Amino acid sequence: MDAADLHAAISAERLRLADVIDALTPEQWTQPTLCAGWTVKTLVAHLTLTSRLTPFEAVRAMIAARFDINRMIDRSARARAAEYSPAELAAQYRESATWTGRPFGTKPRDPLVDVLVHGQDLTRPLSIRLPMPAEHVVPALDHTLGASFYGAPKRLAGLRLVATDADWSHGEGADEVRGPSGDLLLVATGRRSGLDALEGPGVETVSGRL
Repeated sequence: MDAADLHAAISAERLRLADVIDALTPEQWTQPTLCAGWTVKTLVAHLTLTSRLTPFEAVRAMIAARFDINRMIDRSARARAAEYSPAELAAQYRESATWTGRPFGTKPRDPLVDVLVHGQDLTRPLSIRLPMPAEHVVPALDHTLGASFYGAPKRLAGLRLVATDADWSHGEGADEVRGPSGDLLLVATGRRSGLDALEGPGVETVSGRL
């Protein structure tokens, strides 16, 4: 996937999620997501920061959070959610859908992982179906498996992953985990919600690591 194809995939996924966000009811904005402690509004607020947090602001926020990136992300999202209404956040997210940059310190494929995974963080608890196209998921999955930030290398060590919706596999050995690439991505990034669609002798192992 070259830079142009990657940008097209990121934009397409953001716009599909923007359609979902635009259709949310007032009650749905208050519901919990798969991100612990975050409501839908907090998660959308986080997503709008992708194109709005400058490198200077990111560094300042990291210092204030004592260089704990999770604390920094949480504080920034909650502050923005308190500042703007759902309608404003929805508009801001759609405005940033075709943004070609990426947050300070991230890799080119991180925004693709971000939108795919957070899209499911938002929709699954609301029982909203948001398809995850394998042609977009596989590049995100390849990146995740090699990035320590997501915890995937340790979480999936010794397991063989096999996608059932794409010609893709990773790893070796008898402890195989099979299923849709999107659910493999969710498990790779630490989401238990992906487990239900997976099968194979390695599922119990990965379940115990989540």
